[in-house]
Amino acid sequence: MLNAGLQGVGSRASDWPAEALTQPYSFLLFGRFQARRAWAGWDQVDARKIQEILSYLLLFRQRPHQREVLAGTLWSGSSLARSRKNLRQSLWQLQEHREAPDAESAARLLLVGKEWIQVNPTTIWLDVAELEAAYETVRTTAGERLSDDQAATSRKAVELYRGDLLEGWQEEWCVFERERLCAIHLTMLEKLLGYCEATGRFEEGMVYGDRLLRHDRAHERAHWRMMRLSYLAGDRTGALRQFDKCRAALAEELGVAPGRMTRALYEQIRADAADAVAPRASLSS
Repeated sequence: MLNAGLQGVGSRASDWPAEALTQPYSFLLFGRFQARRAWAGWDQVDARKIQEILSYLLLFRQRPHQREVLAGTLWSGSSLARSRKNLRQSLWQLQEHREAPDAESAARLLLVGKEWIQVNPTTIWLDVAELEAAYETVRTTAGERLSDDQAATSRKAVELYRGDLLEGWQEEWCVFERERLCAIHLTMLEKLLGYCEATGRFEEGMVYGDRLLRHDRAHERAHWRMMRLSYLAGDRTGALRQFDKCRAALAEELGVAPGRMTRALYEQIRADAADAVAPRASLSS
């Protein structure tokens, strides 16, 4: 049986969801890199280059990677011979003393061939994978139409987003994935906004709206939702103030004014036209 001891980089018990402890290896890539394995210390992953190798293989875990391509990507400033040698040494360092103390736990982290390498998807738990899987379950569903189960899955997934992917890393492959995953996160927050309005969870919805606007203060649909949620929660003044925030953010960030539907909602709220502020489709102006 796996020993769910926390061993590795950033191994505080509060960092890890319970389901992460059921796998031999667990990784958090949102925020700073964190890793654990279930049975022993894992000092090898303290090295930045080891973290880069693992992160790259984890992010692109669906396929095997040619060693030559992987080495060239991670050591782009070195010759091919030097980069391959660096990769070989790093893999040896990573796998040194890897084996678990009993056969049940001795699962391989990496699948390694003569010319290729891939992370073993059956032995890992990964926060990025959890977010991506949750997104696939709601990708084609409007927030207002989420089931309670879909909403629960989405809530759980967005809580894993503790910061942008591998904060501070500037490698090209990382920057691209950071932007992609941030967009997924914002989309899921927006869907939860719609769900919360449709189900009368106004205060919970405003929490998701605040989080979305911290990432993108000029996100007009989020401001529109927040105006509605504030008004429906009985805070007319807060709804009008949200419009002011929206107008300022759009002017400062994009040099534009609020769109037609946002302005119309503002006039309805200013007139205290409660019947007009009713559930409807999301903003498209």
